[in-house]
Amino acid sequence: MSNVRIGILGAAAIAPAALVKPARGVDRASVVAVAARDRGRAEAFASKWSIPAVLDDYEALLGDPHIDAIYNPLPNSLHADWTIRALRAGKHVLCEKPLTSNADQAREVASVAASSGRVLMEAFHYRYHPFAERLREIVASGELGTVQRVETAMCFPLPRFGDIRYDYALAGGATMDVGCYTIHCLRLLAGEEPTVVSAEAKRKGPKIDRAMRAELAFPSGATGGIHCSMWSSSLLKLSARVVGDRGEMKVRNFTMP
Repeated sequence: MSNVRIGILGAAAIAPAALVKPARGVDRASVVAVAARDRGRAEAFASKWSIPAVLDDYEALLGDPHIDAIYNPLPNSLHADWTIRALRAGKHVLCEKPLTSNADQAREVASVAASSGRVLMEAFHYRYHPFAERLREIVASGELGTVQRVETAMCFPLPRFGDIRYDYALAGGATMDVGCYTIHCLRLLAGEEPTVVSAEAKRKGPKIDRAMRAELAFPSGATGGIHCSMWSSSLLKLSARVVGDRGEMKVRNFTMP
């Protein structure tokens, strides 16, 4: 197709930076419509960002034949349901991270995507920056020798405890928000799938983690560690580190180089 026409599910605050502004610099992509639970909010969003069409609801967006792809920036708990609906409606889907709320949902979404013939992508933008590819190349080249340990961290302060990222019903929590970046980068740099050895959470309420540390192990014998936080003594930390038997690589802010 000469132009990918994209519709947005919800007038999310992340949508302008994640999609609307970048699409303006891409000849083959255009944001053509938005729908929200509150039509007035969708109209205000469309007016501010010069989006040509406002549709009545999410179903109307999925049913519009003039839309090729859907961007899903809804709360985490709604990712799986609306991504599946979009795929079954014949739309390609760019879904915000984390793709789903749990592993069972992820398997279901992957199965639907595979049978749909449509593209499904999780919105880890940093992975497609040349910086991330260079980090992967350095480790894979053997320049550091045999990898012994990989560590990633993403911590920032979010003391607004009424924010949806602290809502268990919406699949919130530090691990689901910033932690998924640390896990994603850990897997990228190690080039292997880890298993969890141990984990310790700092909690905000009985079900929500405001910070998480976990130790992991890889099949090769290398170890891993993640540290993520939305509210802890580690107020700001965005880093990665790979230790090999011939060298060490330290990375500052792998998500926004």
